[in-house]
Amino acid sequence: MSKKEDRDIEKDYTTAEFVAKLRRLADSLESGSKFEIQIAGERIYVPVRAKYNIEHEREGDEEEIEFQIKWTHE
Repeated sequence: MSKKEDRDIEKDYTTAEFVAKLRRLADSLESGSKFEIQIAGERIYVPVRAKYNIEHEREGDEEEIEFQIKWTHE
């Protein structure tokens, strides 16, 4: 497998788009299947072995919650 370029982007979605993506993720998790998503023009394949976590950050008057999915290429 060829090495992919580093990438760090944020993509904004409407509430309806975000809900649809979360719903598809939840369905994949429940069925034990891999999750596929396209972000800013690149299709991402999330394997079943991925790890999931939720991160909360607070700085001044701003707060942020990140739903994270992490895995390594084997």
